[in-house]
Amino acid sequence: MNIEQARFNMIEQQIRPWDVLDTSVLSLLAVVKREDFVPAQHRALAFMDLEVPLPGGQTMLAPKLEARLLQELAPAKHEKVLEVGTGSGHMAALLAHKAQRVISLEIRPELVALARGNLQRAAVVNVDVREADGSQGLPAEAPFDAIVLSGAVAEVPQVLFDQLKVGGRLAAIVGDEPVMRATLYTKVSERDVRATYLFDTVAQRLERFPAPAKFTF
Repeated sequence: MNIEQARFNMIEQQIRPWDVLDTSVLSLLAVVKREDFVPAQHRALAFMDLEVPLPGGQTMLAPKLEARLLQELAPAKHEKVLEVGTGSGHMAALLAHKAQRVISLEIRPELVALARGNLQRAAVVNVDVREADGSQGLPAEAPFDAIVLSGAVAEVPQVLFDQLKVGGRLAAIVGDEPVMRATLYTKVSERDVRATYLFDTVAQRLERFPAPAKFTF
């Protein structure tokens, strides 16, 4: 496989057509080597339009999903970002190039070890990967300028909105199959959050996040 050609095709044929037009994001996808964050046995899948398998039955988000969420979250160089669902560490690496500091929470110890190793080899120094239940966020480090959920949830817990600064943003994939919605939330005041629906998609569920109460008749 010609890796650079595969990377070019991924950017031009998958990601750019998905309304990822921010040149800084597109350039970053050529800098952060996605194949270095994919388990060795699945390296051939690194640039395909699919969720790459990870240990423990987990997956990496598809390339276009990561890129679009990064573009919409728009982290800035002075900002502190919280990621929930580290996985292989690839999204954390992308965030690290845009933000001042990234804290990434992962509940599975085998993925914590995988991500830390991947980030170290990629010389990413401003990401702190912690083994934790991300559904509770990280109150001790709050408030955050931005939060991204690297996986789907039935709904975003209020505790995460509480950990955003006013003016902060939270990107998440929300809902139930067959259709989930990528959504950008902006905290407009201490009590109010505004939701902007971005696009429909499907992604693997994050663990430990509560499901909404079912109606009974």
